[in-house]
Amino acid sequence: MAYTRLSDANEITERYMDSILIEERLIDSVKADISTTLFGESFSMPVLTPAFSHLKSFNGRELSGLEEYSLAAKESNILNFCGMMENDMFQKIIDTGAKTVRIVKPYADNGKVRDQFQFAEEAGAFGIGMDIDHIFGPDGYDVVVGEEMAPQTSDMLRSYVESTKLPFIVKGVLSVQDALKCAEIGAKGIIVSHHHGRLPYAVPPMMILPDIKEALKDKDITIIVDCGIASGADVYKALALGADAAAVGRSMMPSLEKDGTPGVVKFLEGIGSELRYIMSNTGFSKLSDIDDSALYEY
Repeated sequence: MAYTRLSDANEITERYMDSILIEERLIDSVKADISTTLFGESFSMPVLTPAFSHLKSFNGRELSGLEEYSLAAKESNILNFCGMMENDMFQKIIDTGAKTVRIVKPYADNGKVRDQFQFAEEAGAFGIGMDIDHIFGPDGYDVVVGEEMAPQTSDMLRSYVESTKLPFIVKGVLSVQDALKCAEIGAKGIIVSHHHGRLPYAVPPMMILPDIKEALKDKDITIIVDCGIASGADVYKALALGADAAAVGRSMMPSLEKDGTPGVVKFLEGIGSELRYIMSNTGFSKLSDIDDSALYEY
């Protein structure tokens, strides 16, 4: 009998997420409130935009996709993220008025890392952070759009944290070990992620999430999860397993490409509505009440 190996972490993640089922608890339940507080600020729901990079303009529209989804984040009152870009593009994102966290790549040119962090803070960023899961590539250290990446030590990350008054968020955490190191260096948040399956056989973020939550239970650190988040049910499962918020990613792209800002706003409204519906149907009236007691694996 032939056996097909499935090393694609995205397929593994999707299968795992779909294996988690939800029980109903209807008696005495009420309509749920999905509003949240992240890093001391109030937002309409625990759903975040992804840290996308280099999005072009779609269908001949004037604004880039980065600006369009940032405008949607502002309109929807959710926390916005953006990724690899030069300072002039980041300024355009700030100009949308969205509360935005800038995630900087681990450039070999450390001066560029620090310049982008400084520019972000001076421009009015909500937070800054680093994308550690782009350190390595198939031939050694990664090269992204012609830019060489470099290893990042705990001391380097600590120096970034100490250089800013903004919340510092580390993206690409997929182990208890790295989560604890992030807490030790003073990071205010982590994004539990395998960056769309860069590592073959990577553990699904939601599978490792409970262990990370337990390890950080006495730490003042916000836990965000991404990879495969495409519905309110996915967000609910992430929250039940220990996340404080979840970031949509590629699931947002069809709406963004087709209809721009209005499309993303509608997509986000759908995510929030389904999250509220599932919370209401499982007896959780507010986000802080959610735990894993209504989840089952098959």
